[in-house]
Amino acid sequence: MAEHEAKETTVIIVGGGPSGLATAACLSHLSIPYILLEREDCTASIWKKYTYDRVHLHLAKQFCELPLLPIPSTYPTYLSRNEFVQYLNDYVSHFGIHPNLRQAVESAAYDEVAGKWYVKARDCSEEVKEYRSRFLVVATGESCDPLWPEMEGLQSFDGEILHSTQYKNGKKFKDKSVLVVGSGNSGMEISFDLANSAAKTSIVVRSPIHVIPRSMASMGLTLLKYLSLDWVDSLLIIMSKIVYGDLRKYGIERPKEGPFAMKDKYGKYPVIDVGTYRKIKTGEIQVLPGIKRIKGTSVLFEDGKEHAFDAIVLATGFKRSTKKWLKVIKINPIFYVFIFKERKKKAKKSQIYFTAFGQGDEYLLDDDGLPKPNYGNHWKGLNGLYCSGMARKGLYGAAMDAQNIAYDISTIL
Repeated sequence: MAEHEAKETTVIIVGGGPSGLATAACLSHLSIPYILLEREDCTASIWKKYTYDRVHLHLAKQFCELPLLPIPSTYPTYLSRNEFVQYLNDYVSHFGIHPNLRQAVESAAYDEVAGKWYVKARDCSEEVKEYRSRFLVVATGESCDPLWPEMEGLQSFDGEILHSTQYKNGKKFKDKSVLVVGSGNSGMEISFDLANSAAKTSIVVRSPIHVIPRSMASMGLTLLKYLSLDWVDSLLIIMSKIVYGDLRKYGIERPKEGPFAMKDKYGKYPVIDVGTYRKIKTGEIQVLPGIKRIKGTSVLFEDGKEHAFDAIVLATGFKRSTKKWLKVIKINPIFYVFIFKERKKKAKKSQIYFTAFGQGDEYLLDDDGLPKPNYGNHWKGLNGLYCSGMARKGLYGAAMDAQNIAYDISTIL
């Protein structure tokens, strides 16, 4: 498509998950035109196509609702997948969100002369379409592309291998030996589901993890409004020890840092227990250390023991592909040196310049596709670039990002 045929708008949003939908709703509320591009054939594809059947929201609904439309009071405290999908569908209808589906963004670059973002996206018919806007919002989410880990001999495994995004339920694994790799919330919950389906279930737990009840997680978020993070973490650790006792005898170590500190620093969520611990305690789920190598149906572990499995489920998380299509915004190094020198001469004026140009960052997102700036300043970059729902703060973080972005754009306009 020729350049003069590019569709032009004020804001382009890339990603039609909860973050993108929340941003679209907030922009619509302020009468700011936008175009939303989504590579899948539906909005919220992770929830609609790539989650397992039994998944529920781990936090109480008040921490998961999107801006401007509360989750109905008739819904339970912890929504099922189907209930949350219905809420998202109602959200789209309520705000009249009309996404451009099957638009896989291939490049997004800023033209300094025109002061515009130029975005190219390929549709299902392989036609490349062009879009142009003053502002660009990256809302592709923390869970973008499935991460397949590198493990010696994984490709030689004779049984079935599937990523957690391909797992639906444990019915077909009855009486089979299944190894779950990954001890985050997905891995723990899939293990629980497999054990409930009479599968011989094992889970690899390599790193220390926090395990807390679901009610305790919501309580912690509420307490953070009134107490410091350290106080809340200390309280959660004490309560976890009272509920679960010494986890080391089951092969699980607790981290030295608290659950919310771990999430803020490293993006590692505490495991919200839905019944997995009880099955580990009774031996229905076997905890195993890291994997050394795989050969045929046999898996050798770091403790030197070897076990055979019929299937492996990789609950190994996601990676982000943002840097493949979002072009780096370069800062002229000479101009940057000039700003730095001016800062010494005129502190107030130069500080404004220094901050306005991203504090030396060339790019809003790091190599992993997550925000470089500290939380609180993470959502805004250079030249009208924003990111929504990328700060590892879950749905409540995405809601705050969407409101901040829409208000900021409104102020600029």
